[in-house]
Amino acid sequence: MAKTPSKKSAKAPKKAGGKKSKKRTESYSSYIYKVLKQVHPDTGISKKGMSIMNSFINDIFERIAGEAGKLAKYNKKATLSSREIQTSVRLMLPGELAKHAVSEGTKAVTKFSSA
Repeated sequence: MAKTPSKKSAKAPKKAGGKKSKKRTESYSSYIYKVLKQVHPDTGISKKGMSIMNSFINDIFERIAGEAGKLAKYNKKATLSSREIQTSVRLMLPGELAKHAVSEGTKAVTKFSSA
């Protein structure tokens, strides 16, 4: 499969000192690593494993956000609240996983609101 040319064909202007500025890419890797260390302090993760976990989180995020958007639209609301997110999680995740996710989400919202 051939690579498609990127939209930006012009090179970025060089900064003083001759160093090229590196484009920042966002990922959940630091958060995944922190949670891994909380659960299994002596376990590591490979670069490919981290990439898979990052893709997984992006996928789940998109699914939940999409479902929450639909719920808001059905109820003629312009804002996504914790209620839409919670309902989306209940619809998207199976059984016990949904229960744990809802309880963790509720705990996080309570902690945020009290701070």
